[in-house]
Amino acid sequence: MKVLVTGAAGFIGSHTSKALLERGDEVIGIDNLNDYYDVNLKHARLRRLESIRNFRFEKCDLQDRASIERIFAEHKPARVVNLAAQAGVRYAFENPHSYIDSNIVGFLHILEGCRHNGVEHLVYASSSSVYGASTRMPFSVHDNVDHPISLYAASKKANELMAHSYSHLYKLPATGLRFFTVYGPWGRPDMSLFLFTRKILAGESIDVFNFGQHSRDFTFIDDIVEGIIRTLDNIASPNAEWNGEQPDPGTSSAPYRLYNIGNNQPVELMYFIECIEKAVGKAAIKNMLPLQPGDVPRTYADVDALVTDVGFQPRTPIEVGIRRFVDWYKDFYKVS
Repeated sequence: MKVLVTGAAGFIGSHTSKALLERGDEVIGIDNLNDYYDVNLKHARLRRLESIRNFRFEKCDLQDRASIERIFAEHKPARVVNLAAQAGVRYAFENPHSYIDSNIVGFLHILEGCRHNGVEHLVYASSSSVYGASTRMPFSVHDNVDHPISLYAASKKANELMAHSYSHLYKLPATGLRFFTVYGPWGRPDMSLFLFTRKILAGESIDVFNFGQHSRDFTFIDDIVEGIIRTLDNIASPNAEWNGEQPDPGTSSAPYRLYNIGNNQPVELMYFIECIEKAVGKAAIKNMLPLQPGDVPRTYADVDALVTDVGFQPRTPIEVGIRRFVDWYKDFYKVS
C-alpha cells in the first residue's frame, strides 16, 4: 500500500520508512530537514531510503498548508504515519513557538489531509512525557494525563485531543503511540545515548542529572518500528463498551486508540551509563547535577493494551541495544 510518513529523515521516521519499503509498501516521505540537529545525519538517513525502490521524498514543512494539501491530493496515501515534530523538552525554553508551529499547526494540516482524502488509518507519535507530574507506575493509557510539565508534553497531549475530535466528527481511524525513550543506531544527537557515547569516546565529562537517580523505559528502535507497523495494520475501531459516565481515556466510542509503546522494563540511569562504558571500552567522567526543569525522574510503560491488540513484544535487552548503537556510531563517525 501507499504510506505517507512525515519526519522521514528523522530517527524513528527513517527506520519506519525503511521497514515499510522492505516489506513492499510504497512510501512518500516528508521532512523539512531543519537544523535542530546535524542536517548531514538527516541526509545520510535519506540516502539509505533512496537506495530502495518505491521511495519518494518531498521536502516540506508541516506548517505549509498548501504543500501538505498538494501532497495528499497528488499521492492519495492509503495510510499515514505522522512522526514529524519539534522534539525535546528543554528546547522550548529557547523557542516555544516552534512547538506550536510544528506540533499543533502542522498536525492540524495532517488531520485535514487525512479527512479530505479518505485515509484509512492515521498513526501518530505521542510521547511518554504526557504523563507529566503523575507518579503512578506503570504509566497506563487508562489514567488521566492532565498535568504536563513541559510545553512539548502539552503539545503531544493536544495532538491526542485533536485526533479524537477528528475521529469523532469525521470517523477518521486514528491511533496515538506514546513513545518511551527510543534509542538505537541512527539516533538523535541531542539524546543521552548519543551525547554520552560521543563525550566518553572524546574523554569529556558527561552531565548526569538528578544525581543519577533517573530511570527510563529505554526502548530499542527495532522494537519500536515493529510496534508502529503492527499498529498501522490494525485499524483503530470504536470500543463498543465505552461508557461516557466512566470514560476510558485510552479508547472511545469513535475509531480512536491510544497505546504506550515501551520496553516495559525501566533501566536505572547509572546502569545505562555502565552499559555504554562497557560497549565503548572506556570509563565516563561524571558531572553529577540536580534534576532539570521539565524533566521527570522515572518512566515505566504499561504496554498490556498494545500486546493484546497487536501482539507487540519488545525483544532487545538494553545491553544488546547499546552495543549496536556504539558499533554504528564508531562506524558512521569513523571513530576507532
